[in-house]
Amino acid sequence: MSHSYGDRLALDAISLGVEAGEIFGLLGPNGGGKTTLFRILSTLIPLARGSVSVFGHDLKTDAQSVRREMGVIFQSPSLDKKLTVLENLRHQGRLYGLSGKPLMDRIREMLDRVRLSDRANDFVEKLSGGLQRRVEVAKSLLHRPRLLLLDEPTTGLDPGARKDLWDYIGELKRNEGTTVLVTTHLMDEAEKCDRLGVLDRGHLVAIDTPDALRRKIGGEVIIARTRDPQRLCEGIAQKFGGEPKVLDDTVRIERAGGHTWVAQLMEAFPGQIDTVTIGRPTLEDVFIQLTGHRFWVRDGDGGGKP
Repeated sequence: MSHSYGDRLALDAISLGVEAGEIFGLLGPNGGGKTTLFRILSTLIPLARGSVSVFGHDLKTDAQSVRREMGVIFQSPSLDKKLTVLENLRHQGRLYGLSGKPLMDRIREMLDRVRLSDRANDFVEKLSGGLQRRVEVAKSLLHRPRLLLLDEPTTGLDPGARKDLWDYIGELKRNEGTTVLVTTHLMDEAEKCDRLGVLDRGHLVAIDTPDALRRKIGGEVIIARTRDPQRLCEGIAQKFGGEPKVLDDTVRIERAGGHTWVAQLMEAFPGQIDTVTIGRPTLEDVFIQLTGHRFWVRDGDGGGKP
């Protein structure tokens, strides 16, 4: 699929498949295109070019069936804070055709699952951010969707609430077989996914498991900080070969046996290197290798209009 806002291409020929029952992450910085893709999949904006199938339903011709198959948790809260937890869930259930005892039974079941049975009659505005997120989860799963879409679901949550949410996502996969698609720009959250699609500037640059993506980097990653990174980069390439990269005021090198090679590096360029760090490849290192630039957060998401 592709999507443009005027002359600006937000998604460029994206092609991916999510397996039933897996947690699939869309990883990318703000501006990468995650929000645009999420809006298309959740039927908020029409699919302009390409095709999307959700459990056999065509997004263009049968959007209503697609909506019945999915639950959605948006980055911005979608609860009515002036209503109680119970009132929010009751209203959501009625939107999906639930009523009477079946609806109340399902509400009680979901409140028990997210450990909020004792807060059913509390007004949402009185709940913490983490507890409100639990209500969002219960609301999105009330109609038993097979697919759960989450857009930056831990935005604004403290570390404890973030852990609780991801623990519950794992339970959904194990106990319910729910398929989960989540957008994130946080590396620790990306590590929890079964597979990742890496998005940058509207392009899908890689799809694989986190481990497989890291294995694509040969050896260790060395970061050398210097006052003249371009000069040092050219010198390293000339003397040792490889493809060192300049990133801000540092030079980044991928090298097998890097921990033993650092001594040679320092001896070869006396006085040019201020500090050196070395470590095993991370997902951020993978992103740098794939795109040639850091995983930074830019102003303006690729999902927003210009």
